[in-house]
Amino acid sequence: MKRSTLPRPDVPLHASTIGVPIAAPTILEPAAASKLVPAQSMGAPKIWVYRYLHPFTRWRLSIATHAEPGSGKLSLGGFRIAPHERTSLAGFDSDREAVALAIGMEEKVTWSRLIGVGGPLARRDMSRLVGGKCVLHPTPDARVGQPRDAELLNFAVSCFRDVEARAGFRLITGQDMGHGMMFDGHTHSLRYLNTRFDGCVVADTSKPTGEGNFHVLVGMLRAFGVPIERATVGLIGCGNIGMHLVERLREQGTTILALESNAARRAEVAALGIEVWPAEEKLAFLRRPMDAVAVNASGGSLDAPAIAAIAANARLTVVCGAENLVMADHAAGSDALRGAKKAYCPTALGGMMGYLTAVEEYLARLEREPFDVQSMMEAAALLERPAYEATTRVISRDFTVSVADAVRAVSDEGTV
Repeated sequence: MKRSTLPRPDVPLHASTIGVPIAAPTILEPAAASKLVPAQSMGAPKIWVYRYLHPFTRWRLSIATHAEPGSGKLSLGGFRIAPHERTSLAGFDSDREAVALAIGMEEKVTWSRLIGVGGPLARRDMSRLVGGKCVLHPTPDARVGQPRDAELLNFAVSCFRDVEARAGFRLITGQDMGHGMMFDGHTHSLRYLNTRFDGCVVADTSKPTGEGNFHVLVGMLRAFGVPIERATVGLIGCGNIGMHLVERLREQGTTILALESNAARRAEVAALGIEVWPAEEKLAFLRRPMDAVAVNASGGSLDAPAIAAIAANARLTVVCGAENLVMADHAAGSDALRGAKKAYCPTALGGMMGYLTAVEEYLARLEREPFDVQSMMEAAALLERPAYEATTRVISRDFTVSVADAVRAVSDEGTV
């Protein structure tokens, strides 16, 4: 293996722009950043926010990271062009969204360190990885597929270059919400970014993420004595990750139920012979007899009414997925599910394969090593054993411990 060519913290990084004027960002130090999401920030490592504002359009890009200034660390997290369903929420704030998502990313890094899952390059450089997130709040005419999308992405690239030079860390972003075919009709937004900024990787991280979801689901259900081929599984969200789950579960003969907000995708899922509900019927969906539910929507799927419906569903025992910002109060929601004797796997654990795929592609490109996304699909299978061992421990202790604590315990004992 070649020695890493990542820059040392004492070597300055240089910024260049692509004709987009940008002003210096507003920087939120950890004390200020932690106040944005105090419930999630308690006990979390320090986080910084670099907020860029376009001088004319008022597009706002918030870059949150756990990388200390000048550290040369690799800040991992998707580049989210905040979708309308998020920006239309009362009180939406890109800084707050970026901080909350970055904390979730740091949890994914922590879980992957603990379990030892990842590609060879990521495992080698694990001590240099930290969680981060980029959240861009656009105007409607600049979303991907709209006339000003290239201008919006050029602004983002200039900000990415500037933050690396200014703050002295490496920014690595992967697939997230808001991307797709651009207005020109033939360029994908991720490829556009990748050709202009090395830190923007293009691997389809949804497939390894979905594969990780699948193996967590299999392991947890096995602990309850439910083989995946005999299970009924409810899927909340049938985007890229959800559709990978659909494919894998159909291969096993699993009975699938689905909840999806997009009408076109509902029709696609229904054409596969799967019973599917619109998002507004979530509570009715969660009352259906099922063994597990996997959440992979755009955020907030496990709100208080949903948690209550899951708690009241006598058959449903497993809750997992990879959804970001899945609960408003993660501690309270987790405790409520455990109190109802439902095994809940933190979505940060279930969703770690996406970030691991992004960093593996980045490091392989940097070091001119071959990269094959299939290797990450194989790594995702390693999540099944800890999911099984941890859930077995939870059951044996009558739910007096959480799945998260059980994963830590079995890892400490060296059984995973």
